[in-house]
Amino acid sequence: MTQYRVERLQGVIQAELSDIIRTSLKDPRVGFVSVTGVEVSNDLRHAKAFVSVMGDQSEQEETLATLNRAAGFIRSEIGKRIRLRHCPEIIFRLDKSIEHGSNINALLRKLQSGAGKDVQNGQ
Repeated sequence: MTQYRVERLQGVIQAELSDIIRTSLKDPRVGFVSVTGVEVSNDLRHAKAFVSVMGDQSEQEETLATLNRAAGFIRSEIGKRIRLRHCPEIIFRLDKSIEHGSNINALLRKLQSGAGKDVQNGQ
């Protein structure tokens, strides 16, 4: 399959995953989830779905475990919606890029406020 088609399929799967998680999963252990990306292997057998979960670490782990347990149901729903002959096996991974970005911004703000004090003190 061409790279363009794989990328297009990744986008379609990401959109459908978001919709399925939002509307079809009724498990209370699933918190506020955003699907941030999907990587499909070239042979279309496996897909990694990267999700961002609001909450503390235990809530994130519980949500991730619940999503991985529901992967069969989600896979069948995706297969029905986008009519793939062979729907990829979906593995959910926690995406911590938003958290890392927030930490970097906090460090930069701290450095800026510290640098401004040093300049004012003549250092």
